Amino acid sequence: MTKGRIILHVDMNSFYASVEQSHRPELKGKAIAIAGNPKERRGIIVTSSYEARAKGIYTTMNVGEAMRKCPELILLPPDFPKYRNASKAMFTILRSYTSLVEPVSIDEGYIDITEISSERHPLEIAQEIQMRIYNELDLPCSIGVAPNKFLAKTASDMKKPMGITILRKRDVPSKLWPLPVIEMHGVGESTAKKLESLKIYTIGDLAHVEEYMIRQALGKNGVRLRARANGEDGRKVDPNSIYETKSVGNSTTLPIDETDIQALEKTFEIICGKVAERLDAKKLCGSTLSIQIRDADWHNHSKSKTFQNPIYNKNVIYEEAIKLFHQLWDGTPIRLLGVTVSNVFDRKQSVEQLSIFNFEQYAKQEPIYELIDNIERKFGKGAIQKGMEVGKQTYASKTSFSKDFLEDLKDIDSIE
Repeated sequence: MTKGRIILHVDMNSFYASVEQSHRPELKGKAIAIAGNPKERRGIIVTSSYEARAKGIYTTMNVGEAMRKCPELILLPPDFPKYRNASKAMFTILRSYTSLVEPVSIDEGYIDITEISSERHPLEIAQEIQMRIYNELDLPCSIGVAPNKFLAKTASDMKKPMGITILRKRDVPSKLWPLPVIEMHGVGESTAKKLESLKIYTIGDLAHVEEYMIRQALGKNGVRLRARANGEDGRKVDPNSIYETKSVGNSTTLPIDETDIQALEKTFEIICGKVAERLDAKKLCGSTLSIQIRDADWHNHSKSKTFQNPIYNKNVIYEEAIKLFHQLWDGTPIRLLGVTVSNVFDRKQSVEQLSIFNFEQYAKQEPIYELIDNIERKFGKGAIQKGMEVGKQTYASKTSFSKDFLEDLKDIDSIE
Protein backbone atom coordinates (compact mmCIF):
# COMPACT_ATOMS: atom_id res chain seq x y z
CA MET A 1 0.00 0.00 0.00
CA THR A 2 2.96 2.33 -0.50
CA LYS A 3 2.48 3.15 -4.20
CA GLY A 4 -0.28 5.17 -5.83
CA ARG A 5 -3.16 6.70 -3.98
CA ILE A 6 -4.36 5.50 -0.59
CA ILE A 7 -8.00 6.16 0.12
CA LEU A 8 -10.11 5.34 3.15
CA HIS A 9 -13.87 4.94 3.13
CA VAL A 10 -15.26 5.62 6.59
CA ASP A 11 -18.74 4.18 7.10
CA MET A 12 -20.54 4.74 10.40
CA ASN A 13 -22.20 1.58 11.72
CA SER A 14 -25.98 1.70 12.23
CA PHE A 15 -25.53 5.45 12.56
CA TYR A 16 -28.88 6.75 13.85
CA ALA A 17 -29.28 3.86 16.28
CA SER A 18 -25.69 4.20 17.46
CA VAL A 19 -26.15 7.92 18.10
CA GLU A 20 -29.24 7.15 20.20
CA GLN A 21 -27.33 4.53 22.19
CA SER A 22 -24.48 6.98 22.70
CA HIS A 23 -26.85 9.59 24.17
CA ARG A 24 -28.76 7.00 26.23
CA PRO A 25 -26.35 4.35 27.55
CA GLU A 26 -29.27 2.33 28.95
CA LEU A 27 -30.14 1.45 25.33
CA LYS A 28 -26.79 -0.20 24.64
CA GLY A 29 -27.05 -3.92 24.03
CA LYS A 30 -30.78 -3.65 23.31
CA ALA A 31 -32.77 -4.08 20.12
CA ILE A 32 -33.72 -0.56 19.06
CA ALA A 33 -34.98 0.90 15.80
CA ILE A 34 -35.57 4.38 14.42
CA ALA A 35 -38.96 4.58 12.73
CA GLY A 36 -41.73 6.88 11.63
CA ASN A 37 -45.16 6.99 13.25
CA PRO A 38 -46.05 3.36 14.10
CA LYS A 39 -49.77 4.16 13.77
CA GLU A 40 -49.43 5.16 10.13
CA ARG A 41 -48.83 3.01 7.10
CA ARG A 42 -45.74 5.01 6.28
CA GLY A 43 -44.21 3.91 9.58
CA ILE A 44 -41.20 1.91 8.44
CA ILE A 45 -37.86 1.09 9.99
CA VAL A 46 -35.26 3.69 8.99
CA THR A 47 -32.37 1.90 10.69
CA SER A 48 -31.86 -0.48 13.59
CA SER A 49 -29.17 -1.51 16.03
CA TYR A 50 -27.12 -4.64 15.38
CA GLU A 51 -28.96 -6.31 18.26
CA ALA A 52 -32.23 -5.73 16.37
CA ARG A 53 -30.74 -6.89 13.08
CA ALA A 54 -29.72 -10.15 14.72
CA LYS A 55 -33.44 -10.73 15.36
CA GLY A 56 -34.45 -10.17 11.75
CA ILE A 57 -35.18 -6.44 11.77
CA TYR A 58 -34.10 -4.61 8.63
CA THR A 59 -34.39 -1.17 7.03
CA THR A 60 -37.71 -0.52 5.19
CA MET A 61 -39.50 -3.21 7.22
CA ASN A 62 -43.02 -2.21 8.22
CA VAL A 63 -43.24 -1.26 11.90
CA GLY A 64 -46.06 -3.71 12.56
CA GLU A 65 -44.11 -6.59 11.09
CA ALA A 66 -41.02 -5.59 13.05
CA MET A 67 -42.93 -5.61 16.35
CA ARG A 68 -44.41 -9.04 15.59
CA LYS A 69 -40.96 -10.42 14.83
CA CYS A 70 -39.30 -8.74 17.83
CA PRO A 71 -41.84 -7.80 20.57
CA GLU A 72 -39.10 -6.31 22.77
CA LEU A 73 -38.01 -3.92 20.01
CA ILE A 74 -37.65 -0.34 21.29
CA LEU A 75 -38.98 2.13 18.72
CA LEU A 76 -37.62 5.67 18.69
CA PRO A 77 -38.61 8.65 16.52
CA PRO A 78 -35.80 10.19 14.45
CA ASP A 79 -33.88 13.08 16.04
CA PHE A 80 -32.26 14.74 13.03
CA PRO A 81 -30.51 17.64 14.83
CA LYS A 82 -28.78 15.08 17.04
CA TYR A 83 -27.62 13.08 14.01
CA ARG A 84 -26.37 16.19 12.22
CA ASN A 85 -24.27 17.17 15.24
CA ALA A 86 -22.75 13.69 15.38
CA SER A 87 -22.01 13.80 11.65
CA LYS A 88 -20.38 17.20 11.96
CA ALA A 89 -18.16 15.92 14.80
CA MET A 90 -17.18 12.84 12.79
CA PHE A 91 -16.14 14.86 9.74
CA THR A 92 -14.26 17.29 11.99
CA ILE A 93 -12.11 14.36 13.14
CA LEU A 94 -11.47 13.29 9.53
CA ARG A 95 -10.48 16.81 8.53
CA SER A 96 -7.95 16.98 11.34
CA TYR A 97 -5.83 14.62 9.20
CA THR A 98 -6.20 16.22 5.76
CA SER A 99 -8.42 18.59 3.82
CA LEU A 100 -9.00 15.85 1.23
CA VAL A 101 -12.25 14.65 2.77
CA GLU A 102 -15.32 14.00 0.63
CA PRO A 103 -18.58 13.47 2.51
CA VAL A 104 -20.89 11.13 0.61
CA SER A 105 -23.82 11.25 3.01
CA ILE A 106 -24.47 12.08 6.64
CA ASP A 107 -22.73 8.90 7.84
CA GLU A 108 -20.01 8.09 5.31
CA GLY A 109 -17.15 9.72 3.47
CA TYR A 110 -13.83 9.27 1.68
CA ILE A 111 -10.48 10.55 2.89
CA ASP A 112 -7.33 10.58 0.76
CA ILE A 113 -4.37 9.89 3.06
CA THR A 114 -1.74 9.47 0.32
CA GLU A 115 0.39 12.39 1.51
CA ILE A 116 0.31 11.64 5.22
CA SER A 117 0.85 7.91 4.69
CA SER A 118 4.45 8.58 3.67
CA GLU A 119 5.18 9.11 7.36
CA ARG A 120 2.83 6.50 8.88
CA HIS A 121 1.43 3.17 7.74
CA PRO A 122 -2.09 3.48 6.29
CA LEU A 123 -3.40 0.75 8.61
CA GLU A 124 -2.11 2.65 11.64
CA ILE A 125 -3.89 5.81 10.44
CA ALA A 126 -7.13 3.91 9.85
CA GLN A 127 -6.96 2.33 13.30
CA GLU A 128 -6.35 5.70 14.93
CA ILE A 129 -9.30 7.31 13.10
CA GLN A 130 -11.58 4.45 14.08
CA MET A 131 -10.56 4.60 17.75
CA ARG A 132 -10.84 8.40 17.89
CA ILE A 133 -14.39 8.29 16.54
CA TYR A 134 -15.21 5.55 19.04
CA ASN A 135 -13.52 7.12 22.07
CA GLU A 136 -14.43 10.76 21.41
CA LEU A 137 -17.95 10.27 20.01
CA ASP A 138 -18.84 6.82 21.37
CA LEU A 139 -19.74 5.75 17.82
CA PRO A 140 -18.59 2.65 15.89
CA CYS A 141 -17.44 2.74 12.28
CA SER A 142 -15.94 0.47 9.64
CA ILE A 143 -13.12 1.57 7.36
CA GLY A 144 -12.02 0.35 3.96
CA VAL A 145 -8.42 0.96 2.85
CA ALA A 146 -7.73 0.77 -0.88
CA PRO A 147 -6.04 2.45 -3.87
CA ASN A 148 -9.33 3.88 -5.17
CA LYS A 149 -12.82 4.91 -4.08
CA PHE A 150 -14.68 1.88 -5.42
CA LEU A 151 -12.43 -0.62 -3.67
CA ALA A 152 -12.41 1.43 -0.46
CA LYS A 153 -16.22 1.53 -0.42
CA THR A 154 -16.36 -2.21 -1.09
CA ALA A 155 -13.82 -2.93 1.64
CA SER A 156 -15.65 -0.96 4.33
CA ASP A 157 -18.66 -3.26 3.88
CA MET A 158 -16.65 -6.43 4.44
CA LYS A 159 -16.35 -6.22 8.23
CA LYS A 160 -19.12 -4.67 10.32
CA PRO A 161 -19.28 -3.34 12.93
CA MET A 162 -15.89 -1.87 13.86
CA GLY A 163 -13.96 -3.52 11.04
CA ILE A 164 -10.94 -2.38 9.05
CA THR A 165 -10.31 -4.07 5.69
CA ILE A 166 -7.49 -3.55 3.21
CA LEU A 167 -8.50 -4.34 -0.37
CA ARG A 168 -5.75 -4.22 -2.98
CA LYS A 169 -6.32 -4.42 -6.71
CA ARG A 170 -4.58 -7.78 -6.78
CA ASP A 171 -7.22 -9.07 -4.35
CA VAL A 172 -10.07 -8.43 -6.77
CA PRO A 173 -10.01 -11.81 -8.59
CA SER A 174 -10.15 -13.83 -5.37
CA LYS A 175 -12.38 -11.61 -3.21
CA LEU A 176 -14.77 -9.92 -5.64
CA TRP A 177 -15.07 -11.96 -8.83
CA PRO A 178 -16.82 -14.95 -7.20
CA LEU A 179 -19.59 -12.70 -5.75
CA PRO A 180 -23.04 -12.29 -7.39
CA VAL A 181 -23.10 -9.15 -9.53
CA ILE A 182 -26.00 -7.74 -7.46
CA GLU A 183 -23.58 -7.38 -4.52
CA MET A 184 -21.40 -4.93 -6.43
CA HIS A 185 -21.73 -1.24 -5.55
CA GLY A 186 -23.49 0.57 -8.37
CA VAL A 187 -25.54 -2.45 -9.48
CA GLY A 188 -29.22 -2.39 -8.52
CA GLU A 189 -31.99 -4.87 -9.26
CA SER A 190 -32.80 -3.41 -12.67
CA THR A 191 -29.16 -3.41 -13.82
CA ALA A 192 -28.62 -6.91 -12.41
CA LYS A 193 -31.54 -8.21 -14.50
CA LYS A 194 -30.10 -6.63 -17.64
CA LEU A 195 -26.71 -8.17 -16.88
CA GLU A 196 -28.28 -11.58 -16.29
CA SER A 197 -29.91 -11.35 -19.73
CA LEU A 198 -26.33 -11.16 -21.05
CA LYS A 199 -25.40 -14.24 -18.95
CA ILE A 200 -23.45 -12.05 -16.53
CA TYR A 201 -24.11 -13.52 -13.08
CA THR A 202 -20.97 -12.73 -11.08
CA ILE A 203 -18.65 -9.76 -10.73
CA GLY A 204 -16.07 -11.88 -12.52
CA ASP A 205 -18.41 -12.35 -15.47
CA LEU A 206 -18.80 -8.57 -15.67
CA ALA A 207 -15.03 -8.07 -15.49
CA HIS A 208 -14.46 -10.36 -18.48
CA VAL A 209 -17.34 -9.35 -20.76
CA GLU A 210 -16.36 -7.74 -24.06
CA GLU A 211 -16.45 -3.95 -23.76
CA TYR A 212 -18.47 -3.47 -26.95
CA MET A 213 -21.17 -5.82 -25.63
CA ILE A 214 -21.58 -4.05 -22.28
CA ARG A 215 -21.50 -0.65 -23.97
CA GLN A 216 -24.27 -1.73 -26.34
CA ALA A 217 -26.38 -2.99 -23.44
CA LEU A 218 -25.79 -0.32 -20.78
CA GLY A 219 -23.93 2.52 -22.48
CA LYS A 220 -21.25 4.45 -20.61
CA ASN A 221 -22.50 3.18 -17.25
CA GLY A 222 -21.87 -0.39 -18.40
CA VAL A 223 -18.29 0.43 -19.38
CA ARG A 224 -17.80 2.12 -16.01
CA LEU A 225 -19.15 -0.90 -14.12
CA ARG A 226 -16.93 -3.25 -16.13
CA ALA A 227 -13.87 -1.17 -15.20
CA ARG A 228 -14.81 -1.24 -11.51
CA ALA A 229 -15.34 -5.00 -11.66
CA ASN A 230 -11.67 -5.08 -12.65
CA GLY A 231 -10.77 -2.88 -9.68
CA GLU A 232 -10.32 0.29 -11.73
CA ASP A 233 -11.67 3.67 -10.58
CA GLY A 234 -9.98 6.96 -11.44
CA ARG A 235 -12.25 9.24 -9.39
CA LYS A 236 -10.39 11.57 -7.03
CA VAL A 237 -11.49 12.47 -3.53
CA ASP A 238 -13.16 15.83 -4.12
CA PRO A 239 -14.14 17.86 -1.03
CA ASN A 240 -16.42 20.06 -3.15
CA SER A 241 -18.34 17.39 -5.04
CA ILE A 242 -21.13 17.13 -2.45
CA TYR A 243 -22.11 20.74 -3.02
CA GLU A 244 -22.95 20.01 -6.65
CA THR A 245 -26.64 19.18 -6.82
CA LYS A 246 -27.12 16.44 -9.41
CA SER A 247 -30.83 15.82 -8.97
CA VAL A 248 -33.89 17.14 -7.17
CA GLY A 249 -36.72 14.81 -6.27
CA ASN A 250 -39.53 13.94 -3.91
CA SER A 251 -41.46 10.79 -3.07
CA THR A 252 -44.27 9.76 -0.76
CA THR A 253 -45.64 6.54 0.67
CA LEU A 254 -49.38 6.28 0.19
CA PRO A 255 -51.72 5.58 3.15
CA ILE A 256 -53.08 2.50 1.37
CA ASP A 257 -52.16 0.37 -1.64
CA GLU A 258 -53.78 2.72 -4.16
CA THR A 259 -55.37 1.92 -7.52
CA ASP A 260 -57.68 4.92 -7.91
CA ILE A 261 -56.37 6.96 -10.84
CA GLN A 262 -57.68 10.29 -9.55
CA ALA A 263 -55.99 9.79 -6.18
CA LEU A 264 -52.74 8.81 -7.89
CA GLU A 265 -52.82 11.81 -10.22
CA LYS A 266 -53.52 14.12 -7.28
CA THR A 267 -50.53 12.65 -5.45
CA PHE A 268 -48.37 13.23 -8.52
CA GLU A 269 -49.52 16.86 -8.62
CA ILE A 270 -48.44 17.38 -5.00
CA ILE A 271 -45.08 15.66 -5.54
CA CYS A 272 -44.35 17.63 -8.72
CA GLY A 273 -45.20 20.85 -6.88
CA LYS A 274 -42.60 20.06 -4.23
CA VAL A 275 -39.96 19.19 -6.83
CA ALA A 276 -40.66 22.49 -8.63
CA GLU A 277 -40.37 24.40 -5.33
CA ARG A 278 -36.98 22.81 -4.62
CA LEU A 279 -35.71 23.57 -8.10
CA ASP A 280 -36.89 27.16 -7.73
CA ALA A 281 -35.26 27.51 -4.31
CA LYS A 282 -31.91 26.55 -5.86
CA LYS A 283 -32.49 28.37 -9.17
CA LEU A 284 -31.95 25.09 -11.02
CA CYS A 285 -33.41 23.31 -14.02
CA GLY A 286 -32.86 19.81 -15.34
CA SER A 287 -32.96 17.87 -18.59
CA THR A 288 -34.14 14.46 -17.37
CA LEU A 289 -37.39 13.54 -15.62
CA SER A 290 -37.85 10.20 -13.87
CA ILE A 291 -40.78 8.67 -12.04
CA GLN A 292 -40.68 5.84 -9.55
CA ILE A 293 -43.42 3.40 -8.63
CA ARG A 294 -43.20 0.92 -5.77
CA ASP A 295 -46.01 -1.61 -5.85
CA ALA A 296 -47.67 -3.41 -2.95
CA ASP A 297 -45.11 -6.23 -3.22
CA TRP A 298 -42.22 -3.74 -2.82
CA HIS A 299 -41.11 -4.07 -6.43
CA ASN A 300 -39.66 -0.84 -7.82
CA HIS A 301 -40.41 0.35 -11.36
CA SER A 302 -39.11 3.49 -13.03
CA LYS A 303 -39.28 5.32 -16.32
CA SER A 304 -37.49 8.45 -17.49
CA LYS A 305 -37.40 10.93 -20.34
CA THR A 306 -34.68 13.36 -21.42
CA PHE A 307 -35.70 16.69 -22.95
CA GLN A 308 -34.01 18.91 -25.48
CA ASN A 309 -34.88 21.92 -23.34
CA PRO A 310 -34.47 21.83 -19.53
CA ILE A 311 -37.55 21.83 -17.30
CA TYR A 312 -38.38 23.37 -13.94
CA ASN A 313 -42.00 24.54 -14.21
CA LYS A 314 -44.50 22.66 -12.01
CA ASN A 315 -47.10 22.25 -14.76
CA VAL A 316 -44.57 20.91 -17.25
CA ILE A 317 -43.11 18.49 -14.71
CA TYR A 318 -46.59 17.26 -13.80
CA GLU A 319 -47.76 16.83 -17.41
CA GLU A 320 -44.66 14.88 -18.39
CA ALA A 321 -44.69 12.80 -15.19
CA ILE A 322 -48.28 11.75 -15.81
CA LYS A 323 -47.42 10.71 -19.37
CA LEU A 324 -44.59 8.52 -18.07
CA PHE A 325 -46.87 7.13 -15.37
CA HIS A 326 -49.53 6.00 -17.83
CA GLN A 327 -46.84 4.38 -19.98
CA LEU A 328 -45.41 2.50 -17.00
CA TRP A 329 -48.32 1.57 -14.74
CA ASP A 330 -50.05 -1.75 -15.33
CA GLY A 331 -52.87 -1.24 -12.84
CA THR A 332 -51.29 -3.04 -9.88
CA PRO A 333 -51.77 -1.46 -6.42
CA ILE A 334 -49.20 1.25 -5.68
CA ARG A 335 -47.47 1.84 -2.35
CA LEU A 336 -45.07 4.68 -3.22
CA LEU A 337 -44.72 7.33 -5.92
CA GLY A 338 -41.69 9.48 -6.67
CA VAL A 339 -40.58 12.14 -9.15
CA THR A 340 -37.00 13.28 -9.84
CA VAL A 341 -35.51 15.91 -12.13
CA SER A 342 -31.85 15.07 -12.79
CA ASN A 343 -28.89 16.38 -14.78
CA VAL A 344 -29.64 19.72 -13.15
CA PHE A 345 -27.69 22.94 -13.61
CA ASP A 346 -27.89 26.66 -12.92
CA ARG A 347 -30.96 28.12 -14.57
CA LYS A 348 -28.87 31.11 -15.70
CA GLN A 349 -26.90 28.74 -17.94
CA SER A 350 -30.03 27.45 -19.61
CA VAL A 351 -30.27 28.45 -23.26
CA GLU A 352 -33.39 27.04 -24.91
CA GLN A 353 -32.69 25.60 -28.34
CA LEU A 354 -35.04 26.83 -31.06
CA SER A 355 -36.52 24.10 -33.19
CA ILE A 356 -39.40 23.64 -35.61
CA PHE A 357 -41.38 22.43 -32.59
CA ASN A 358 -41.05 25.53 -30.40
CA PHE A 359 -40.37 28.25 -32.96
CA GLU A 360 -44.08 29.10 -33.09
CA GLN A 361 -44.12 29.64 -29.34
CA TYR A 362 -41.26 32.13 -29.67
CA ALA A 363 -42.99 33.87 -32.56
CA LYS A 364 -45.98 34.48 -30.28
CA GLN A 365 -43.68 36.05 -27.69
CA GLU A 366 -42.02 38.37 -30.22
CA PRO A 367 -44.44 41.30 -29.54
CA ILE A 368 -43.57 41.06 -25.84
CA TYR A 369 -39.85 41.28 -26.56
CA GLU A 370 -40.48 44.23 -28.88
CA LEU A 371 -42.33 46.02 -26.07
CA ILE A 372 -39.43 45.34 -23.69
CA ASP A 373 -36.98 46.79 -26.24
CA ASN A 374 -39.07 49.97 -26.53
CA ILE A 375 -39.20 50.41 -22.75
CA GLU A 376 -35.46 49.83 -22.42
CA ARG A 377 -34.72 52.36 -25.15
CA LYS A 378 -36.74 54.90 -23.18
CA PHE A 379 -35.73 54.09 -19.61
CA GLY A 380 -32.41 52.33 -20.02
CA LYS A 381 -31.09 48.78 -20.25
CA GLY A 382 -32.46 46.46 -17.57
CA ALA A 383 -35.46 48.67 -16.77
CA ILE A 384 -37.69 45.64 -17.18
CA GLN A 385 -36.71 42.01 -16.77
CA LYS A 386 -38.36 38.67 -17.29
CA GLY A 387 -37.59 37.65 -13.73
CA MET A 388 -35.79 38.97 -10.68
CA GLU A 389 -33.53 37.00 -8.39
CA VAL A 390 -33.81 37.90 -4.74
CA GLY A 391 -31.12 37.07 -2.24
CA LYS A 392 -27.85 35.27 -2.61
CA GLN A 393 -27.91 32.09 -4.66
CA THR A 394 -26.90 28.85 -3.04
CA TYR A 395 -26.79 25.29 -4.26
CA ALA A 396 -27.40 23.94 -0.77
CA SER A 397 -30.83 22.45 -0.31
CA LYS A 398 -32.95 23.84 2.48
CA THR A 399 -35.70 21.38 1.81
CA SER A 400 -34.46 17.91 2.70
CA PHE A 401 -32.62 16.53 5.69
CA SER A 402 -30.33 14.39 3.56
CA LYS A 403 -28.64 17.58 2.31
CA ASP A 404 -29.01 19.79 5.37
CA PHE A 405 -25.92 18.34 7.00
CA LEU A 406 -23.85 19.86 4.18
CA GLU A 407 -24.56 23.26 5.66
CA ASP A 408 -22.94 22.08 8.88
CA LEU A 409 -19.86 21.00 6.94
CA LYS A 410 -19.66 24.46 5.36
CA ASP A 411 -19.60 25.83 8.88
CA ILE A 412 -16.56 23.67 9.56
CA ASP A 413 -14.84 25.16 6.52
CA SER A 414 -15.53 28.67 7.70
CA ILE A 415 -13.95 28.27 11.14
CA GLU A 416 -10.81 26.45 10.10
